[in-house]
Amino acid sequence: MMNTAKTVFLMTLIMVIFLLVGQLLGGNQGMMYALVLSVAMNFITYWFSDKIVLAMYRAREVSESNEPRLYAILRNLTTQAQLPMPRVFIIPNETPNAFATGRNPNRASVAVTQGILKLLSEDELEGVLGHELAHVKHRDILIGTMVATMVGTITFLARMAGWSMMFFGGGRNERRDSGGLGELFLIIVAPLAAVLIQLAISRSREYAADEGGSSISHKPLSLANALRKLERGVERIPMEQASPASAHLFIVNPLRGGGILSLFSTHPPIEARIERLERLAMGGA
Repeated sequence: MMNTAKTVFLMTLIMVIFLLVGQLLGGNQGMMYALVLSVAMNFITYWFSDKIVLAMYRAREVSESNEPRLYAILRNLTTQAQLPMPRVFIIPNETPNAFATGRNPNRASVAVTQGILKLLSEDELEGVLGHELAHVKHRDILIGTMVATMVGTITFLARMAGWSMMFFGGGRNERRDSGGLGELFLIIVAPLAAVLIQLAISRSREYAADEGGSSISHKPLSLANALRKLERGVERIPMEQASPASAHLFIVNPLRGGGILSLFSTHPPIEARIERLERLAMGGA
């Protein structure tokens, strides 16, 4: 019920953002165009956002004959979690990472990189896949994928406003007397709003998925060890094509940023996650 409410909220927010942008850039006529676009965007986001994200990372679906080890681990975990078997995808990238996506548990997909399959032991991989299945069980996957699409759209709109000011000037439209303040507002506020939306959705979900994944796999320390390896792996081989809009989907942040940037990370600190998992292993969570 909670995630259903979040889905409705996000779809409404997409419409409000489009209408606001339409008003700023084109007045009442712009709002009408924006209304049509927002309805289309909501339709695409709900039905196709998972496919968009998988295509973005060039993920290819694999069969059990291609990846018997991966299928065996997932089948065991889905049985324990009482979930349907998800579709399985491999991302052709050496950066170790993974994410889950889809509309609901019956239409879920789990994607892992080539790098994570090479780096982790079987127990550690089981911990990571348990984490991703916890996202599926908690029905986080639609929310996370919708946010990825929405944040990408907000960022694109901000860039459009920037191009509008650069090439056409802020005050040429006689229907407006703001002198380009609307575009300037959009350029500054939209990216910040996108980051805040990601933060609101992501950090608490990761803690819950760590705990839920440990309950599924019964291996919190294996997940803790995997997180250590994954953090070092991302530092050593960063994911160059990773999009900030979809960074929150991964089990560890594929984008590296220290100092003040860590305050705006879509993921909790790895040290804090490991500490919670260690307490969970000792029965103190």
